[in-house]
Amino acid sequence: MSKYMKGTVIKAKITGIENYGIFVTFQDGYAGLVHISELSNKFVKDINSYGKVGDEIYAEIIDVDDESKKIKLSMKNLIYKKNHNSKKRKIIETKNGFNTLKKKLPYWIDEALKNSKNVVNTIDKH
Repeated sequence: MSKYMKGTVIKAKITGIENYGIFVTFQDGYAGLVHISELSNKFVKDINSYGKVGDEIYAEIIDVDDESKKIKLSMKNLIYKKNHNSKKRKIIETKNGFNTLKKKLPYWIDEALKNSKNVVNTIDKH
């Protein structure tokens, strides 16, 4: 009986990335593949956004072949994706809060109304 059980989430090391999937290895000689269709429930635009060679990832076992020591893996149900471009800035609330907006809003509205009165409607010219 295998020590790898279907449904178990395991940690593996990426050894290769192809356009059809991510190859991983385990310490005891087993190798695995996360097919591109098992990376996400959505369209996978860039398979490299899920990891690079040498990274350790977590994946769910969907099938084990003990004879060939091959494991089919899935990352679909794991909320996990590297996104190098998303550095979100934290919004820090000041002690003034929305007071500045509250003070300036009437001024901005007056200015917008003045400017709109100065604009001549092209339909009125005819």
